Amino acid sequence: MTLKELVDRYRERAGGYGRPLALAEFGLPRKELEHELSAFDEDYQISRFFRFSREPAAVAFTINGFEYSHLAILPEIEEIL
Repeated sequence: MTLKELVDRYRERAGGYGRPLALAEFGLPRKELEHELSAFDEDYQISRFFRFSREPAAVAFTINGFEYSHLAILPEIEEIL
């Protein structure tokens, strides 16, 4: 999945930038989503626009060894798309 595809999927499901979206709502298999987000998170040019969070009652995913349930993407990511 390209970064643009990920961002488009996020915006469609979250209704816009800056809104926390449950990772489960991306509609991807767990391993695939964890792999893709971990790779993007390792790239500073991309990860600086990601805001991961964890809500106790939500399903958690492991991104680079940390458990998160939600992701918000900042609108400034448009600079690198």
